[in-house]
Amino acid sequence: MISYSVLVIVIQIVSSNAHYLIGINTDLTLESANYCTNFSIHRDLSSIPRQCHRHLHCGSYNCEEQSFRCVKIREALCCLSGQHTVLVVLYEGGEAGKKNKKILGCVENALGLPEWIKKNKLENRLKLVVTSDKQGENSLAEKVLPEASVVISQPFWPCYLDQARIDKAKKLKLAITAGVGSDHVNLEAACKRGITVAEVSGSNVVSVAEHVVMQILALVRNFIPAYKQVVNGEWDIARIADKAYDLENKHVGTVAAGRIGLRVLQRLKPFNVHLHYYDKFRLDKSIEKDLNVTYHPNVESLAKVCDVVTINCPLHPETEHLFDKKMISLMKKGSYIVNTARGKIMDRDALVEAVKSNHIEGYAGDVWYPQPAAKDHPWRSMPRHAMTPHYSGTTLDAQARYAAGVQEILGNWLNNQAQREEYLIVDQGKVVSRAYTEGDATKGHASNK
Repeated sequence: MISYSVLVIVIQIVSSNAHYLIGINTDLTLESANYCTNFSIHRDLSSIPRQCHRHLHCGSYNCEEQSFRCVKIREALCCLSGQHTVLVVLYEGGEAGKKNKKILGCVENALGLPEWIKKNKLENRLKLVVTSDKQGENSLAEKVLPEASVVISQPFWPCYLDQARIDKAKKLKLAITAGVGSDHVNLEAACKRGITVAEVSGSNVVSVAEHVVMQILALVRNFIPAYKQVVNGEWDIARIADKAYDLENKHVGTVAAGRIGLRVLQRLKPFNVHLHYYDKFRLDKSIEKDLNVTYHPNVESLAKVCDVVTINCPLHPETEHLFDKKMISLMKKGSYIVNTARGKIMDRDALVEAVKSNHIEGYAGDVWYPQPAAKDHPWRSMPRHAMTPHYSGTTLDAQARYAAGVQEILGNWLNNQAQREEYLIVDQGKVVSRAYTEGDATKGHASNK
C-alpha cells in the first residue's frame, strides 16, 4: 500500500504528451533510477494527494521487473500536471442557442463539452474557457492564449491562429477545428512548433454538398429575385423569366472531387447535366464511368467549358486567390460560380468586377474572408448573388457529428491515444493531409475589426 507521501519519478518523452511512471517505492531516489536515454525532462513529485493514489493503482500496468516498473500514464492526471486550459471559440447562439440545445456549435451549448467533461469526471484535468470574443488584442481569446494547451475553433466563427498568436501561445499543443477546414491556422508555424492540428473530416460532407446543389439551382432558376418579388408585393413574370434556365444539359464542373466534390457530382447526375471535374488526385476509372464525368488536367481547362463552376477545394497557399481576374476571364460569358469552400480562393474585387460587367451571370456561396464578413463587404451589395452566412456545414445534423468528433479528438489527446488518420492535418511537425500544403493562409484576417 502506498503511503500518503511517496517519491514519484516521472519522465516525459520529448515532444510528446506521454509520461512514464518509473518507480513508486519509497526507497527509489532520482540518483538510483535507471531510465532510458531516449527520455528526458525528469522531475520528482512528493506528497501525492490520497485521492490520486487510485491513479497509481489503476491496473493499467503489469510489470515483471519491480525495480523498473514502466507504467504509461497520462500527462493530464490531476496528481501530476494539473489542469489543461482549453480555449473554445464559437459563435453566439442568442435566444435560438438558449432554446435549442441541438445548436451545439454556439457559445451557450459549447459543443456539449461541459456535459462530456462532467460525465467523464475530467473537471480536475480540463478548464474550459468558452467565448465568441476573438478579434483584437483586448479580446478574451487573446488574453487566454498564453495559458491554452488546446484551442478549439470552427470555420463559421474562426479564431485565426496566425504567427503572432502561435508565438504567444507558448503552451499550445493541439488546435482542433469543430468542423472541416483548418486554414485559419498557420500550418507552417504549427509544423515548426510541433502543434497538432486536427479537424472532424467528413462531418459536413453531406450538408455542404446539398447546399451546393441548392445554390446552383437558386442561381440558374433565378430564384432570389423571384422570392423578392413575392416579399415586395410584385408580380412581374417576364422580369424573372428573363434570367431563368433549366439546369438540364448544362455543363457543370467541380474544382476538387474529394469528400464534398464527389458528393456534389453524385447529386447532380440525376439532373442530366454534363459533369466535369479537376482534382490533383484523379478518381477511380469506375467512378468516372458511373458518373459519366470528364476529367480535366487543370482548372483552366475546366473553367473554359463549364456553365457552372462549383469550388470544393481547401484553402492553402496553392489555392489562395486561385480564381483571380485571369482565371475568371477564362470562364464562359454568362456562367455561374458557387463557392462553399473558402472566400479567399476568390479574388474579391475581381469577382465583383466580373459580375457587374455581366461576364459572370451570378455568384453564390456561404464563405467570406475574413469571417464574419464586414457590413460593407462588396459581395453583400453585388448584383445577382445568392450569398448566405457561412452555415452550409453547420446544419443540426452536422453539428452533432462535429461535436462528437471534437470530444473524440480531445479525449484521445488526453489519453495519449492515436487520432484517426483522416482527422489529422498536422502531426509531428509535418502536414500529413494530402488536401493541404504547408504554408500560411491566415494573412489579412485582422483587417476585419
